[in-house]
Amino acid sequence: MSLQDQFTQAQADSKNLSERPDNMTMLKMYALFKQGSKGDASGERPGFTDMIGRAKFDAWEALKGTSQDDAMQQYIDLVADLQD
Repeated sequence: MSLQDQFTQAQADSKNLSERPDNMTMLKMYALFKQGSKGDASGERPGFTDMIGRAKFDAWEALKGTSQDDAMQQYIDLVADLQD
């Protein structure tokens, strides 16, 4: 199975976890998914009143420079760990 196929499968598996991960884990999953699918963060950082958007953007921005393949693999590994 190719890395892209594993990434797509992990995305599907993440929707069927037995329990919802904590907020920090959810942010990490979001950031790894965005880095794996889009690359480095782009666009404007959300404004002060959008705290959730800012947290998501900051988590993604923290992965700047991480290759898309590496981010995909980290996402796959994280989802696999959450399934155990």
